[in-house]
Amino acid sequence: MKIVIAPDSFKESLSALDVCQAVEVGLRKAFPQATYTHLPIGDGGEGTVQSVVDATNGTIIPIKVKGPLGTNVDAFYGLTGDGKTAIIEMAAASGLHLVPRYQRNPLITSTYGTGQLIKNALDQGVERIVLGLGGSATNDGGAGMAQALGAKLVDQNNEELSPGGQALSELASIDVSNLDTRVKTVKIEAACDVTNPLTGSSGASAVFGPQKGATSAMVDELDRSLAHYAEVIEKDIGKVVEHISGAGAAGGLGAGIVAFLEGELRSGIDLVLDVIQFEDCINGADLLLTGEGRIDSQTVHGKAPVGVAKRGKALNAALPVIAIAGSLGEGYEAVFEHGIDAVFSVVNSVVTLEEALEKGAVNVEKTLENIGRLVKLVGW
Repeated sequence: MKIVIAPDSFKESLSALDVCQAVEVGLRKAFPQATYTHLPIGDGGEGTVQSVVDATNGTIIPIKVKGPLGTNVDAFYGLTGDGKTAIIEMAAASGLHLVPRYQRNPLITSTYGTGQLIKNALDQGVERIVLGLGGSATNDGGAGMAQALGAKLVDQNNEELSPGGQALSELASIDVSNLDTRVKTVKIEAACDVTNPLTGSSGASAVFGPQKGATSAMVDELDRSLAHYAEVIEKDIGKVVEHISGAGAAGGLGAGIVAFLEGELRSGIDLVLDVIQFEDCINGADLLLTGEGRIDSQTVHGKAPVGVAKRGKALNAALPVIAIAGSLGEGYEAVFEHGIDAVFSVVNSVVTLEEALEKGAVNVEKTLENIGRLVKLVGW
């Protein structure tokens, strides 16, 4: 019997690999002779680098880069086991968690450090770069990233543009003649699960600006700056990015990836599953286990468990798919229409959140032992 375990992390409790290990411990009590395949995954957000590194026996590369406010921060990215693909979470260099709450100001935060991560990955000789776009502190449209990679963004006095979204209003021209040529020789894809355009009422500034510290006045200023930025990109690079679906991801970094790197914006979970060669790993599976910290009505919108289930069922429509979660929220039943056959919460008593997080591994083990015994009983 082949059992494939492909969960996302249980945030603040268990990494995806920890979940895999706890699931196997529980199931082995019912199926001691089964073959277990661990596929820790992520959907492009926090934890994706670690999950892909774990799934492919890869390596974490630590590096110091410029953080959102220009000070040096400790960042990282991952290389897959074959060394051919770099996995980068832009939040590792340009994330909101790197900016103290009282200093959050998207007028001045920059994606320069993300560009430094990309440049270092290119130095490793990779053939493919996968970027996760969640958790940003920035609203600069990827301008800082482009500058780190050699693009020249100048004002009317031919002075290099200052960091941040506010400065984009002064942008006069863009020169990409010194942009690192290696970006054209590698495949660059971004894990992007939002459809927001660059500007407008559903754009980067209006929707995501407030959580990064933007006031209503800042939101208006940032939106105008990004609109101007898009005009200059079209004039000098010939790319129309303002209304692309996903261009507004990570403060407009989606637009910058398309404009400067000729990258592709893709569903996060589908991209990650491609990187770890999911179909090859689950071929011949008799049971597929997935899960994440919480499953609710939003899980069907690009979250890992449904992505795993859909790909599993596409390969084998009869493959049983079971999901587990720390909690089941309102509307979780929607996942039954998207490839998941059964869902279980691993919390089996009334506990505080702290207790649930602390006992995550034990709860997963106990739940999976019961699931295993049930599967064995009914001969599923």
